[in-house]
Amino acid sequence: MAGNIAETLDQVALRQGERIGLVEVKSGRSLTFAELSRRSSAYARYLADSGVRPGDRTMLMVRPSADFICLTFALFKLGAPVILIDPGMGYANLLRCIEGVRPRAMIGIPQAMVFAGLFRGPFASVEHRFCCGFSAGLFGPDIRRAIDDVPDAFPCHSPSDDDLAAIIFTTGSTGPPKGVRFEHSIFAAQLRLIKEYYGITGDDIDQPAFPLFALFSTALGARAVIPDMDPTRPARVDPRKFIASIMEHQVSYSFGSPAIWNVVSRYCVSNEIVLKSLKKVLMAGAPVPGDLLERVRAILPESAVIHTPYGATESLPIVSIEGAEVLSSTWPLSRQGKGTCVGRALPGVEIRVIRLVDQELPDFSAVEELPPGEIGEIIVRGDVVTRAYENNERETRMAKIRDGKRFWHRMGDAGYLDGEGRLWFCGRKAHRVITAGGTMFTIPCEAVVNEHPDVYRSALVGVTGDAGSGFREPVMIVEPHRGVQSKAKILQEVREIAGRHPLTRDIRHFLLHDDFPVDIRHNAKIFREKLAVWAERKVKTA
Repeated sequence: MAGNIAETLDQVALRQGERIGLVEVKSGRSLTFAELSRRSSAYARYLADSGVRPGDRTMLMVRPSADFICLTFALFKLGAPVILIDPGMGYANLLRCIEGVRPRAMIGIPQAMVFAGLFRGPFASVEHRFCCGFSAGLFGPDIRRAIDDVPDAFPCHSPSDDDLAAIIFTTGSTGPPKGVRFEHSIFAAQLRLIKEYYGITGDDIDQPAFPLFALFSTALGARAVIPDMDPTRPARVDPRKFIASIMEHQVSYSFGSPAIWNVVSRYCVSNEIVLKSLKKVLMAGAPVPGDLLERVRAILPESAVIHTPYGATESLPIVSIEGAEVLSSTWPLSRQGKGTCVGRALPGVEIRVIRLVDQELPDFSAVEELPPGEIGEIIVRGDVVTRAYENNERETRMAKIRDGKRFWHRMGDAGYLDGEGRLWFCGRKAHRVITAGGTMFTIPCEAVVNEHPDVYRSALVGVTGDAGSGFREPVMIVEPHRGVQSKAKILQEVREIAGRHPLTRDIRHFLLHDDFPVDIRHNAKIFREKLAVWAERKVKTA
């Protein structure tokens, strides 16, 4: 039998109940671990008394807060799978996701209740609605106040190995968002790995820029500081607020995307600020460039450690490397077009690289493993790897490879293993450009032109090649740093740099773009599909 992930919070409350477990920076509100545990149990009791049963899928549309954390644990305790969808993915995707999972219950802020009323079709399966916030009674009682007189004792649901704890949607950076099924055992494995590998203890204070990671912090007995920021727009974080809460609460570790740390580190360097309390920084969500690692290292104490874990919604974390090793060993090679080294497999995780194919691989016997140094598709196996997508058998078949009683997950990423067992990331498999001269991979090719000091980032895409050939024509798109004046000169110099390197010398088309479209979760993954459509028009009209 699998354990219930909510039991970890109750256990922490027994050990260190009167210690502060969570702080909301914006409101100034703080709760002890005992209060978090009691409040989650009161929510579970209220929901159960209101008709929510184990197995009832429940949409949670609440902003990052103490109530978000308590409600999530309440649903775990109740055995009602919580459905989490990034609101920033756009109305069309959001509605499609809701309709696909058919929730029976919904908990949302007043704006979410209005949204559900406007788009009734996707919410037609919802039988129980609970408002988390003041609505003058328009959407019923405020659930935050309704639990004041509710008994706070509630026994945790005992899940089976196949019982869902959550459905969490991917960002849809390479296709429609998919609902990833999380059993309680997956969360337990993630907790164990994060605790043991990154050394998180009850003495730590976390400031997570991604709301879900506050769940891990509190479950591990670490205080979670919810920063004053919009988690759907991490690149627009106010560095002054983010830094102020780190200093005020003596935050010891923080997880965020490269986009956040790019903003924060630039502000700190400009203002000669050192974040003295930070012992660990975790950056993930997109490749982390060496110049960013250098800047973050400069704003931390000398003993602090930077980690850049690699994974996906379907499997996280699976690989990790320290920033010091990147800067001393792998970054010089990345700058030469060797890809981004993401590190070695974490304990209990197996990594393989196989021949690139675009069709299903139903059985491991059909797989061709590649030797070190050869680029292929990355696959992974381990306790943190999820088993399936919700109501999406086709995508599940495409993503999983059966191997006896176990299976491998296809990451959808291209890369290779080196002689030291380190994994190198070369870009999304779907983003590779198959030309008449061979296959080009995004990360190695883009690294070549990113060496230009005025280039903020670049994107390799493919457009229609010669009629009937089936091959694509490579196009390199460049986004300059803001404020750069001579853009025509940049493009010419980038063309010259690319022409001198064997990876990029066959590229004939170069374009400038002022603001790349990026993913909504980390604001760091480039939407190359959108850029490819844009480039197709530009090349045709050139």
